Amino acid sequence: MDRERLERQFDFIKEIDKEKFIQRQTKLSDGVRRENDAEHAWHMAIMTVLLSEYANEKIDVLRTVTMLLIHDIVEIDAGDTYAYDEEGQKTQHERESRAADRIYSLLPEDQKKKLRDIWEEFEEGETAEAKFAHTMDNIQPAMLNAANGGVAWKERGISMSQIMKRNAHTAEGSQKLWDYAFENFFQKNIDAGNIRDDRKRD
Repeated sequence: MDRERLERQFDFIKEIDKEKFIQRQTKLSDGVRRENDAEHAWHMAIMTVLLSEYANEKIDVLRTVTMLLIHDIVEIDAGDTYAYDEEGQKTQHERESRAADRIYSLLPEDQKKKLRDIWEEFEEGETAEAKFAHTMDNIQPAMLNAANGGVAWKERGISMSQIMKRNAHTAEGSQKLWDYAFENFFQKNIDAGNIRDDRKRD
């Protein structure tokens, strides 16, 4: 057994426990508390196992699940950037890249490269797996927001134009899931007055 390798693996495993302390803006389905990054990752991983049949293209499910389990680890250093925080988004990639350098470097070199490459693949959003992962990343919080009565949307005065901008590429991973989400998560909350409908009509 390579003792140093195992120690480095456990160093990484212990470090990512900190992901459980990163609070996201999305509230859980009961609307009482916000979810953390680890809960978000777990939920998306299971969603991928169950919903991969709706991907626009055939995907490697394990790679996509891995992508979703590791992509927010960088928020241990960089913090969570709210989906509608335009100022925060300007520095998000730079902050998260620095975090990726540090955190993935805890691993043995081969695993560091593997996970860092998967993280970069998610960031670039070009492969079928990355596109579907982004679909999950956008639909999961929308589902929770809809389940808790649109609390966060209403409190923050979120508009449909903001939501459409945020979801500009969501359908690239799964048109079927985007259509479902639009009808069941967004449109119902527009109708209920929880989302401002500021879209221009002809």
